[in-house]
Amino acid sequence: MNCQTYLYRGQDPRMLARRWFLRDCGVGLGAMALAQLLGTDACAAPAAVASAANDPLAPRAPHHPGKAKRVIFLFMAGAPSHLELFDYKPQLAKFDGTLPPADLIKEYRAAFINPSSKLLGPKYAFAKHGRCGAEISELLPQLAEVVDDITIVRSCVTDAFNHAPGQILMNTGSQQFGRPSFGAWTLYGLGSESQNLPGFIVINSGKKGPSGGNSNWGSGFLPTVYQGVAFRSGGDPVLYLSNPPGVDSQLQRESLDTIAQLNRMRLDVVGDPEIATRTSAFELAYRMQTAAPELVDLSRESAETLALYGAELGKPSFANNCLLARRLIESGVRFVQLFHESWDQHGNLKQDLKKNCQDTDRASAALVKDLKRRGLLDDTLVIWGGEFGRTPMAQDGDNGRDHHPNAFTMWMAGGGLKPGLTLGSTDELGFNAVEDVVHVHDLHATLLHLLGFDHTKLTHRFQGRDFRLTDVHGRVVEKLLA
Repeated sequence: MNCQTYLYRGQDPRMLARRWFLRDCGVGLGAMALAQLLGTDACAAPAAVASAANDPLAPRAPHHPGKAKRVIFLFMAGAPSHLELFDYKPQLAKFDGTLPPADLIKEYRAAFINPSSKLLGPKYAFAKHGRCGAEISELLPQLAEVVDDITIVRSCVTDAFNHAPGQILMNTGSQQFGRPSFGAWTLYGLGSESQNLPGFIVINSGKKGPSGGNSNWGSGFLPTVYQGVAFRSGGDPVLYLSNPPGVDSQLQRESLDTIAQLNRMRLDVVGDPEIATRTSAFELAYRMQTAAPELVDLSRESAETLALYGAELGKPSFANNCLLARRLIESGVRFVQLFHESWDQHGNLKQDLKKNCQDTDRASAALVKDLKRRGLLDDTLVIWGGEFGRTPMAQDGDNGRDHHPNAFTMWMAGGGLKPGLTLGSTDELGFNAVEDVVHVHDLHATLLHLLGFDHTKLTHRFQGRDFRLTDVHGRVVEKLLA
């Protein structure tokens, strides 16, 4: 544990009373004693520590050189069916309409259906693609073109079987509200390379927002400077970004300078880091007034690029958001998360799943292609997936599936992952992950490793204990690493 990751990131030293006394008092003797207690290299990067203390969003070095420098997380809220998209099960098709084995569903708890509901065979055909031979559904023809560039994990598992806790677990490492999100931890650990935009940006598409709400991109007990900033798909990217009538840039600048001076005076008295966060947010909003409108103007892209994504000017869509995500990371934004809801097909599975794939497949694959051709894929993590899977048993007659935590599929690309790999497997009915099982905590540990972090050391002290994204769990899945 070191000063950079434990004491100072986003924390004003005055808020650390005993450590402040040991460090700054006693003609340095306290600091020497503290360094001895923490370890010989506890304060090995004083310049970085000072920078972090003055600017909580300043770029920082991770624990080790990371393969990835930034993240684009395509979150398919509502839980896509792995059995129709990535995990073809001939035996499930063979036993369609029959009851599942009694030993398979013993003590199994479903969200809505009776576990002894009849089995439901896959609704769409699969085929092998690419040099790697990955099996992909006919619903994902564009993704099938990039299978040699992506990494598929068929053996994901989670602890939650309802949407809000499942989404919050996938995004924060806990089913409880109030923990920092993966994006917030990433920003906390690496800082931001953008001076004019938030380091963590969130954009929603689809029928509605995610069930877990803002907690999916919150900062929890970390300073709020690390939380995600929601952008809109149309108009001003952030509400009230434009000045109201009667307020020109000079008046705004003078007002901000006066407010900043008052905030500094108060900060000097109480040392509350949220005061510094508020001042930083005001200044960032001022700079965003110029940078953000230009950035979200997709008319600056070529006709070929717009066609690649399936993006249409002036028409909010997941495709536009994927293209915007690429533009954001090019501008130094550290973490971009796109939520697309809803994949919750309890009924109307065949029609709604097809519609969701039509809305997202081209753009998701285009993002991988576009990043690769621009030389950005090697150090950008692209993640695609939802909060859990769907049951092999039927709901709503023969055209729906219930929530299922025992097995689901995610795919990723870039950032030090092994391309063309399909990791893990489920049993013959797609009910349980049985080989190379990857829990949500393992996924987080691996992603943090690719970003340059030891997941056990990227911590923040809160209420008397050190918290981390992986809580007290997680292992790096070495097989996923290139």
